[in-house]
Amino acid sequence: MTVLYIVVAIVVVLAGVLIGTRRHRRRVRPALVAPPRAAMPEILVTETAPMPSLEHGLSLNDRLASSRGVFDRVRSIAGTAELSADQLALVEEVLLRSDVGVTTTSAVLEELRTKGAPDGVAAALRVILLDSLRRDRSTTTAADEGRVPVWLFVGVNGVGKTTTIGKLAKRHHDEGRSVMLAAGDTFRAAAADQLEQWATRTNSDIVRANEGADPGSVVHDAIGRASARDIDLVLADTAGRRANSTNLLDELSKVRRVADRAPGQVVETLLVLDATTGQNALSQASEFLAASGVTGIVLTKLDGTARGGIVVAIERDLAIPVKFVGVGEGVDDLILFEPEVFVDSLLGA
Repeated sequence: MTVLYIVVAIVVVLAGVLIGTRRHRRRVRPALVAPPRAAMPEILVTETAPMPSLEHGLSLNDRLASSRGVFDRVRSIAGTAELSADQLALVEEVLLRSDVGVTTTSAVLEELRTKGAPDGVAAALRVILLDSLRRDRSTTTAADEGRVPVWLFVGVNGVGKTTTIGKLAKRHHDEGRSVMLAAGDTFRAAAADQLEQWATRTNSDIVRANEGADPGSVVHDAIGRASARDIDLVLADTAGRRANSTNLLDELSKVRRVADRAPGQVVETLLVLDATTGQNALSQASEFLAASGVTGIVLTKLDGTARGGIVVAIERDLAIPVKFVGVGEGVDDLILFEPEVFVDSLLGA
């Protein structure tokens, strides 16, 4: 037993010596010396370039670069009295990729088969597309005597509905109108806060309530205050949690009835759709049409998609005009939809 104790003691002593040696070696290791730096030049930059602006300066032609790229291949087809099967197949592929839609694509192909493209396929497409976009795009800002005009905004969450209201408030303010905002989307967290920020930016009045409050009451109060203060226009947000919710669509019908009751008068109901969702936008739209009496479409994020042809599909399938399009993040990047400018930008004409 004594021998065992002696062995253990020797092992402990040796272990201590080894650890001490390692620590000593670490302490005496020479420090690394950084290499000397090269001398800095006296002048780094002789001229600074201005930062690019997201607010202004880009044309619609610039904004639609992604969509226009889809049409590059058809622009190369020269004038011909009769298109070959391969050429027609190419046109079909391009139109479908651009989300023009099956119905419109079939009609375009039939016309090309019948008439050909003597001035080139791009020129023929321009005529056909413009013909499909001939609708009245005027907006109404006046109501009957003694009533306040109301614009209702409907659409699912995430399409840019509240931002659209803010940008249109800015447009109306710049055109000399006073605006009242109604924060009728009381089911989405922070929706009223977001709209209040826009009210501050655009010098507009706003009526809001606590989250979960009755949307019809908010819109009714906003119209009443607008009437008392002689405000020119009410822009009313609405809930958009789910397009396929019966309760939501019933709620929208109720809000419209309230807004159209004296002293208010609904003069525009604008359905806001996200262009980047393509054909899904059409399925969303059909759910809202009967419930809210849509008079026009606002198509947001058109600059962020290569499927700009969705404009044509929406108008043909829904028979409702696109009145505004969003083409950027800037406050002035919600513009009136002009078919000629749009088609020329799409085709690179």
